[in-house]
Formats: sequence, C-alpha cells, structure tokens
Amino acid sequence: MGYHLHQKNNVLVFTIARPERRNAINYEVMDGLNEAVTKAENDDSIKIFMITGEGSAAFCAGGDLQEFHGLKTQQESYSMLSKMGAILYRLATLDKVTVAFINGTAVGGGCEIAAACDYRFARQGVKMGFVQGSLAITTGWGGGTLLYERLPANQAFRLLTEANILPGQTLSELGFIDQIVEAESADELIEMFGAVIEKTAPVLSAYKKMLTRKWIASDLKERMESEMYECSVLWEKEDHHEAVDRFLKK
Repeated sequence: MGYHLHQKNNVLVFTIARPERRNAINYEVMDGLNEAVTKAENDDSIKIFMITGEGSAAFCAGGDLQEFHGLKTQQESYSMLSKMGAILYRLATLDKVTVAFINGTAVGGGCEIAAACDYRFARQGVKMGFVQGSLAITTGWGGGTLLYERLPANQAFRLLTEANILPGQTLSELGFIDQIVEAESADELIEMFGAVIEKTAPVLSAYKKMLTRKWIASDLKERMESEMYECSVLWEKEDHHEAVDRFLKK
C-alpha cells in the first residue's frame, strides 16, 4: 500500500509510503488521504492530524508524473486535479490542528499539501519548491491559493513565479516553514506538541473554526476550484507535455 496510518496519543499520522517514487501522489494515496481526513474529522480523540513521508529523502514529490502523464486533455486532467484539490480543501478546513512534517524534499504538489496544513515543521537540510511553473503549468490542487493565505502576497507570488527549489531555512525566514527541527520521525515531533495536546478538543476546534469562517466568507473553495480549472487548461497544452517528457528523460 502507498500509505500507512497510525495513531499516537491524540495524534493521527498519515505517512505517504512510496519512497521508490519519492513519495509521489497517485490515486491510491489520494483515496487513503481522503479516508484519513474523514477519520480525523469523526474521531473525537484525535486533536492533531499529521502528514509526513516515509524515509528521509522525500516528504512528497507532488503528483506522480509517470502515472499522470497519461492524462492529456483538459477534461482528463481536471478530473485528477479536482479530486486532489477537494481533499486539500477538506484538509485545510478540518476542525483539527493539522501539521506537515516535511522530513525530506517537497516539490510541486508536495508543497501544496504543506500549504494546506496549519503548521509546517521541516527537518534540517530539506529543500522545497513550488516548481509547477517549470513544467508549464500552475499549482493545480489549490495550493497556490492556500499559499496566498499563508504568506504576504508579494512573497507568495515570487515563490510561485520563480518556481525555484529553496533551502528550508530560506522558507523558514519567509515564514512558510514554522520551525526547523531535529526530529527524525513523526513520533519524535509529536513530543513538541504537548501544549496543544493538553487542550480540550472543543477548544482546538473552536479556534480552527475562527480561521475557516474567514476563509469560507472569502470564497476559499471557489478560489481553489478556479485554480484547478486554470491548471487543467494549461495541462493539455504542448508546452506542458513537452516539459514533462524532458523531465522524465533526465
């Protein structure tokens, strides 16, 4: 299976387990993440939902290009983009504390997953980048819209348009990464959340709802859906398919 789920104390941990593909997302992982969000949503004992990647090389390399390169048309790509985008909207608005433990490289959609979480903690030495622009597409899972919610607009715009891979320390200085940590595993990182875990679940949920009410009022879902559609329009263009071909031949 391309993922696994475990619970420690009041924390549910979803691990993307495709290290041979740098923890890239396929449909199986999408379905697993959707089910995990549902479990976190419905289980009152869960106060924190954490996402990480298996191993130490990669957090998530985004969508699996080998699997999704077969999607050629706007309609085909929109089906995939909107499926994952709907999951990230659920993740972003989940009434629990959400954490991305960026244990290795995060590029493309991996950064979008991180942007959907409340907290982003990264291991020393990781690199990250919203590299979609280098593949002649935009962010397509709603992560660009979410990035604009996390950072000042000028900083988010620069990260998206330059499409560079940057050291985690740089992203920490910008405020996208909340903290660089020495933790080697999700279970180690959980120890840092004692002050959160000791609060009652209704208190944590109430504070999260204060944030999501603002997003709902500003049409976050509709803005994310527009992002997905715009990406799908670019997806079917030759510029994108040629860029992916070059990438896969490296």
